[in-house]
Amino acid sequence: MYVIKVGGALGDELLQVCDDVRVLVERGVPLVLLHGGSVESNRLGQQLGVPSRYLTLPSGIRSRYTDRSTLDVLTMAMAGRVKPQLTARLVQCGVRAVGLTGIDGGLVLAKKTPPARAILDERPCVVRDDLTGRVAEVNTELLRLLLGAGYVPVLSPPVIDLEVGPLNIDGDRLAAAVAAAMRATHLIILSNVPGLLRDPARRADDPENLVRRLSLGDFADHLELAQGRMRVKLLAAQEALRAGVDPVILGDGRRASPIQAALAGQGTTLTADFVPEELAS
Repeated sequence: MYVIKVGGALGDELLQVCDDVRVLVERGVPLVLLHGGSVESNRLGQQLGVPSRYLTLPSGIRSRYTDRSTLDVLTMAMAGRVKPQLTARLVQCGVRAVGLTGIDGGLVLAKKTPPARAILDERPCVVRDDLTGRVAEVNTELLRLLLGAGYVPVLSPPVIDLEVGPLNIDGDRLAAAVAAAMRATHLIILSNVPGLLRDPARRADDPENLVRRLSLGDFADHLELAQGRMRVKLLAAQEALRAGVDPVILGDGRRASPIQAALAGQGTTLTADFVPEELAS
């Protein structure tokens, strides 16, 4: 059982996963595919006059500020633009793909993030109206029903808080929660970088700059070095590993056959326990 997440920063490049998904399906590997939509959300927001705004938390993590208008834009971008293109390409490849959001069938229940101090528009404030959340429950029965019937669920935010309504949610941490709930053997997170870099200021294509293997016990030091979205990806990987998903692979979604490349070691492989490189290869 695999859970695969393709990042929204890839834009049209996220369609490159489709042939790889077909190969895995033909091998009999059940999988759930999750996708982001940040590039398309930014583009649509500009078209509709709802520019993207971002929060910076005291931890240094930067996330999209999601008021009601932004949530509408995100929903239209995810469910109306990105998902239909991705699902259509999968169907054209011969994959029986079904597009879903976390709202459909109560697939992902969440709890709204409580008010928190943050920096918004370069000003410190207490944010109370941010419509984001954390996963409370994943409806594995629905996912297993689809998988058992030969379908590949294609999942994205928004999710739902039964008291508040639709919420945005971080896609990487959503993928970790789905992988944990489904007892996946692999979580593969594909983005627009080669993996975890030792020094983000150095060239990303320098092979010596890539951390190829990392164990759960070494996360603390690397978490301090990680910047931007990579910090969130490490947190998501940590959550998945602690829940028994092993390994988690951070791969480059821009390359040809990105899933196969990630499985072949082209990226950062994160494991619960240290494995010497000569034994893991």
